[in-house]
Amino acid sequence: MELPVTVQQALGDAAKGVSLRDMRQANRHELLRMVLLHDGQDNLQAICCKDDFIDLERLNKQMGRDFCLVKPREQVRVKERAGLRELPALPSLTGWPTIVDRRVDDLPCVALELGEQKLAMVMPAEDFRELTAGAQRWSFTVASENIAVNLDDPANDRNQLTFAIKKFTSLRIQQRLEDTLELPPLPETAQRIIHLRVNPNAVMGDLVDVVESDPSLAAQVVSWASSSFYAAAGQVRSVHDAVSRVLGFDMVMNLAMGLSLGRALKAPQDHPNGYVDYWQQAIWQAQSAGILASMMPRGERPTFGLAYLAGLLHNFGYLLLAQIFPPHFKLVCRSLEVNSVIDSSVTEHYLLGITREQIAAQLMENWGMPDEVTLAIRYQKNRGYQGVHSVYARILWLGRQLLTARGVELGASEIVGQEIFDELGLNREQVEKQFDELVASKDNVMAMAGMMSS
Repeated sequence: MELPVTVQQALGDAAKGVSLRDMRQANRHELLRMVLLHDGQDNLQAICCKDDFIDLERLNKQMGRDFCLVKPREQVRVKERAGLRELPALPSLTGWPTIVDRRVDDLPCVALELGEQKLAMVMPAEDFRELTAGAQRWSFTVASENIAVNLDDPANDRNQLTFAIKKFTSLRIQQRLEDTLELPPLPETAQRIIHLRVNPNAVMGDLVDVVESDPSLAAQVVSWASSSFYAAAGQVRSVHDAVSRVLGFDMVMNLAMGLSLGRALKAPQDHPNGYVDYWQQAIWQAQSAGILASMMPRGERPTFGLAYLAGLLHNFGYLLLAQIFPPHFKLVCRSLEVNSVIDSSVTEHYLLGITREQIAAQLMENWGMPDEVTLAIRYQKNRGYQGVHSVYARILWLGRQLLTARGVELGASEIVGQEIFDELGLNREQVEKQFDELVASKDNVMAMAGMMSS
């Protein structure tokens, strides 16, 4: 296969030493990435090992600047000028000033991604050093494997949260935080729903009463039931109608819970570029969790409502990060942007010492939420979790991978092997088809999310 003309020109004489490999066979430790930055005045491109975490604060301190990721529209324009959909780590494609992380120079070979062709261009490191001879060399990354994210030790979550809060707050606020952790109380509506959930004698009228006591929530439930997603026969005129005829007891209970908790915290004004809105993420994951739960074998199938609720609340920790660490949330957002190929938990642990999943699980536990939901949120990034209620965590993990593979930007993705489908008793072909249909109904998901956020 011939390389794109612009890539051949950027390689120059080094093209002779390039070999092409399928991306799946490339050595991950040799892969590089190039990040486009600007500070309002000047442009800069940073090249580093693909899996390394870019410490944006360190980079900016060294350079005495305030660089952040180039806005998505400008990135598209830069790529279009190069005639490419994705830019391999070749500085001359843009002609911008370049910095190369020193860890790159320690590699025996480097691999540059050709994303559109799903190929890697492999070349000797000395050829790449010649190509980047005009670039500055700085140390601005950390090996991701050296950032020890707590994926499997919830007993240590509270200690880490307290330490993180102490690290980022003044002495005056620390004592108050040690008692409250500055986390909000469980909203009254959610409290009443939890009581209903554990009450074996609860009936539909009890749930209707709870929902109708909150006019905003009642309007949301009726709007939801009236949406094209459910294609209800006839007009939905009341909460009772929505529960009895369209959505059902379990679905309304979980929607009401997710809404009341989501509204307990304000969505942050700042967020990473390309960020999928909180409620959009919630609906994507809730729908995907519901699909996966319903497709599992009957004897092994988790409770649909709890799987759906876990999906709805999977990103609740994002709202908590913004509330607990407000002065530092901007750096988190900018760092998530330049490290989009690395899971958010690595960025959060490196900068704050705690992840959104840990914080959310602590709060869910304090609020007395069902264990299935709390553990699903806590372990959703831990593919290997085998503990109690692990099926809920694995459903969230798998749903996120299947959605990101279809262009729904929910963070860094991982390769999905057949074994996860076998463990859950799922037919991969049928699941893939269902997710194709889910993503094809994007307009309905957006409409549902809009109802939640209005």
